[in-house]
Amino acid sequence: MNKTVKDLMHKGLIVCPSNASLGKVAAMLNEHHVHALIVADSPDQPLGIISDFDLLAGEWLSVDKESLDAMRAMTARDLMTSPIESIYADVSVEEAAQKFIDKQIHRMLVVEKDKPLGVISISDFVRNIAAQEKGQREKVGDVMSDVFLVCRDKTPIISAARTMTQAGWRSVVVVDSRGKPLGVVTGYDLVRFASSNVDERVTVSDAINRNLTTIDINSSLQEAANLMIQNHRHRVIVVDANDPESFPLGVISSFDIVAEMARPGSVWQG
Repeated sequence: MNKTVKDLMHKGLIVCPSNASLGKVAAMLNEHHVHALIVADSPDQPLGIISDFDLLAGEWLSVDKESLDAMRAMTARDLMTSPIESIYADVSVEEAAQKFIDKQIHRMLVVEKDKPLGVISISDFVRNIAAQEKGQREKVGDVMSDVFLVCRDKTPIISAARTMTQAGWRSVVVVDSRGKPLGVVTGYDLVRFASSNVDERVTVSDAINRNLTTIDINSSLQEAANLMIQNHRHRVIVVDANDPESFPLGVISSFDIVAEMARPGSVWQG
């Protein structure tokens, strides 16, 4: 039987009120270990969605007092995306994956009989891949991104956040002076700094998870999916297993795997 959105989605909504401060939004994202919250003042009437990346879009990660004061006066309603992209629960996984690709989005509200039922995100697609009995023939190197943002471990967080925002990227690979990969800094990693006055001396080294997660370029997509699920990562650094401390070969993200799912001719389209 073909799977539908309802089979993959997370039931229920993690909701924040529209008048929640951005500091409260950051705290809720951190508490629930999610990338986005539904903004609603009543459970059945979502108003919008606010993500960790939305919190990075302003200037309040700088030390400018005026910008910081402006941030503290803002609410979830001010930054939320509205209306929310939605999808019906009975839509096929293949059609849903294509919609994610076409719209370049990371999550959608799932509705049934025009009432909110839950949320489906790229992570849910990755989880579905990990559950497949048969491994993918394609390798990590076939779908990874070999163009990515990179910075030194001594780069200030403020500079990294500004570059990520300007480039429209959700992460930056961190390397040392010799190009050895140290980790990935994502919007989620920076959320905990959003409600504080960031010292210019704070660097990306203070934000990265020291549990470096890498994968060999010849690994299968299922191995990559399992690694992402086990380590709660949306993206993993790709290396040459024979020389793992050399400059990274690329980055594979959950979105790269969803793109493979949506590709005509892939096993999910067969």
